[in-house]
Order: sequence, then C-alpha cells, then structure tokens
Amino acid sequence: MEIRNIEDCFKFRLLRRINPDREKTKKSLELSKKSLEDAKRAIELKIFDFAVLKSYMAMFHAARALLFKDGIQEKSHYAIYFYLKEKYSDKIPLHILNLLNIHRTERHEAMYGLEYKPEGQDASTALEDANVFVNEVEKYV
Repeated sequence: MEIRNIEDCFKFRLLRRINPDREKTKKSLELSKKSLEDAKRAIELKIFDFAVLKSYMAMFHAARALLFKDGIQEKSHYAIYFYLKEKYSDKIPLHILNLLNIHRTERHEAMYGLEYKPEGQDASTALEDANVFVNEVEKYV
C-alpha cells in the first residue's frame, strides 16, 4: 500500500469522513495544551524521552482538532500530515506543517528504536517546535 495523496488516505481508510464535531475539536486542543505542560515538566525532571513523546502528542492533538473541525477522523498519524499539507498549506506555512512529520518520526524512534536516546537539546527543540505548531493551528480552529 503506497500512500501518495489524500485520496489514497481515504481509499485505504486512513482518513474517514465524519460529522464535524466542535466538542472533540475543543477536547483535542485541551489535550494538546496538557501535553505541552507535561513536556515542559518532563524537561525540568530531565526525562527527555518523555518530553519528546509529549511534545509530539501536543502537535498530534492540535492537528486532530483541525480534522474534527473539518469532519475528518484519522486512523494513521501519517495520514494527518497528508491531510494538513493538502488542506492547510495555503494557511499554515509548510515549514510549520513539516514539524508534525519530523517529530512523528522522532517520536517513533524514541518509542521503538534501539539506538535513539533523546538528550536535553532534543527535548527542548521538540517542545519549542510543538509550541510553534500548536500556536499556528489554534488560529484555524
């Protein structure tokens, strides 16, 4: 299964159309903010891998807020990136949208990789990028 565009995401059911849901949109933004707080606290405690994970989760939940607003449900983290890139690249700068994909792969390595062990700078960068991403997404929710 090769995903080349948003149509493929719908074809393979990685994205599905649902009714727009303002309550889920709001909850996703709340989870996003909570994840930012958790990431900041994890850095203070020098739990850098957790900070990287929570920073990505902040971006993920902010992105989901946009999807819920638009009446889309995701079944794949990667499909979220495809959707945002196609539907929001005229509003959100591409370098900010790309942060989601960059940190998606970093989160994957932090969770499942055998070699990658995030350090303080990795965690700080992830949190800074998450703040930028979340703040930008909030403008369109």
